[in-house]
Amino acid sequence: MVSRILTKEDLRKEAFAVRRKHFTDEINFYAPGLKRYSTEQFEQKTPRAFLPISLTSGACVLQCDHCAAKILNPMIPLNHQEGLFNLCKRLADSGTQAVLISGGSGLNGAVPLYKHIDAIARVRKELGLRVLVHSGLVSEETCYGLRQAEVDGVMIDIIGSNETIRDVYHLDATVEDFDQSLEFLHKYELSVRPHIILGLHYGKLLGEYTALDMIAKYPVRALILVILTPMVGTRMHDVSPPAIPELQEFFVKARLRMPDTPIMLGCARPSGDHKMAVDRAAIDCGLNGIAYPAEGIVEYARAKALRPSFFENACSCGC
Repeated sequence: MVSRILTKEDLRKEAFAVRRKHFTDEINFYAPGLKRYSTEQFEQKTPRAFLPISLTSGACVLQCDHCAAKILNPMIPLNHQEGLFNLCKRLADSGTQAVLISGGSGLNGAVPLYKHIDAIARVRKELGLRVLVHSGLVSEETCYGLRQAEVDGVMIDIIGSNETIRDVYHLDATVEDFDQSLEFLHKYELSVRPHIILGLHYGKLLGEYTALDMIAKYPVRALILVILTPMVGTRMHDVSPPAIPELQEFFVKARLRMPDTPIMLGCARPSGDHKMAVDRAAIDCGLNGIAYPAEGIVEYARAKALRPSFFENACSCGC
C-alpha cells in the first residue's frame, strides 16, 4: 500500500488538530505598553501595566545588522544615579505591574544583568512587581543569581547558525554557546521563554530549524516566534522578510515539534498586509497567542471556534 504524501494543507490541519488536543480553545492576545495599540476588538486600557527598561540606555556594543540598538529606543533608560530599584518603585507607584529588564549586549553577547542582581531581587520581593529579563548569552553565575532573585521569566534569542552569529550579530560565539545558555537556564530551573527571529539572516531562514531543535530539548515555558522587521537606519532596512508560505511552514513544524508547549507570535513583525497574513497563518497553524493582533484577527479566531482572552502585558509574561 502506498502512503499518501501529505500536502501543506494537510500539515496545517494536523498542526491545528494538535493544538486542539493539547490545549483548551482559549487564544491569548497581548498589547504590552511597548507602544500604543487600539483596534475595534482590543484596546489598551492601562498602557503602563507592563513596561520595558534598558540597563544600558541606548547603547549596545554589538550593533547587530538587523537592529543597530534601535530596539532599545522605546525602552525606559536606566539612570544610574536613580538606580534600578528606585526606577521600578517610581513605575510601581504609577500603576506598573510588571517590567521587562533588558538592554544592549557587551562583546560577550550578554546583557549586563549580573551587576544588577541585588536590585532585581529587591524589585521582585519588595515591590511585588513581576520581573522578566532579556538576557542574551548567560553564564552559570548569572543563572544562579536570577534564580536567587526569583525572576518570573527569562527571554533569550536562540540562533542556530554560526554564520548568522558572526555576520549579523558580530559576535565571537557559536551555536554551542547558545545551547550552553539554555542548559544553564534549565539547570537552575528558570522559567525560560526563548525567542526565534525568523528571517534573521537578511530575510533568509538559516538556522531557525536548528534553533527549534535546540529549544525542543528543554522544558521551556513558552516559545516566542518573531519575524525580521526591516528598520530604517540598519543594514537590513531594505531587506524583505520571509514569504508567508515559508513562515507558515515554520509555524507548522514548530507546532508539531513542540506539541504541548505554548507557542506565541511575538511583537516584532512587519506591518500591513504581511502582518494580516502572518496573523491568520499563526491561528491556522495552531499557535496559542498573538501580540498586537492585526485588525480583524480577533474575529478570525472566533470564526475558528477559539475563545479570545486579552492581556496588557507581553506574551512572554502572560503565558
